[in-house]
Amino acid sequence: MLGRRRGGAASLRPGAEDANATSAGPLPGPVFACRGLSFAYLGRFPALQAVSLDVLAGERLALLGANGCGKSTLLKVLDGLLFASAGTVEAFGSALTEDALEDEQFSRAFRSRVGFVFQNSDAQVFSSTVEEEVAFGCLQLGLAPAEAGSRVADALGVLGIARLAARSPFQLSGGEKKRVAIASVLVMSPEVWLFDEPTAGLDPRTQQWLAELLVTLNNTGKTVVLATHDLDLVADVATRCVVLNEEHEVAAIGPPAEILADRELMLRANLVR
Repeated sequence: MLGRRRGGAASLRPGAEDANATSAGPLPGPVFACRGLSFAYLGRFPALQAVSLDVLAGERLALLGANGCGKSTLLKVLDGLLFASAGTVEAFGSALTEDALEDEQFSRAFRSRVGFVFQNSDAQVFSSTVEEEVAFGCLQLGLAPAEAGSRVADALGVLGIARLAARSPFQLSGGEKKRVAIASVLVMSPEVWLFDEPTAGLDPRTQQWLAELLVTLNNTGKTVVLATHDLDLVADVATRCVVLNEEHEVAAIGPPAEILADRELMLRANLVR
């Protein structure tokens, strides 16, 4: 269905960005396993209610739901930015808890395997130049400056933004900032990519580029999880869907064609009129 959008295909050169996926092969179990997961902001504003789901290695999973249903919260839980108030979350077969992430070895391994691209790129970029922004994660993980520099050059080239290396991220357009944010994750070569509303605020051509990038990442062996209420993006990209309703519960899990064809479900989830 990608033909419904316009624009050129993204391309990723083989190399550091897909080495982890191609060498290890599919994991024997789910990448993430959530069981009875609940979360409430300030302990009293529910965002997730008894959510149970698996994220499978190598899939493109869409978290689909109306604004405020808990999609972004779920991504933050999977990224270890928020922690369940009830239920359990496992990542790569180990409990994902606040205590676990306080262990330096566990945290370093987890952060190297999972990358998060935020909806608002301004919330993600903070360095004085694009080059410094993209290099930050590599240096935090202890890569040698030469290796970090090589990865940064590759990522900027792959995403077509090498010309922006010396620019301030805050002087860029929305689409350029999105590419910088993606480059800052690409250099880390994560196995799992989490995207929050990836096409929000982008022009049609950049939306098309990003949709095709999600597929290309997955074709190199990456697991892709995206939170969205963009039904066209789900139809174009996802291999499986999880629908969250406005009660912050899982309303349905299934193939995109089946989910999108269920008008009653779409109405109940406030995804169509």
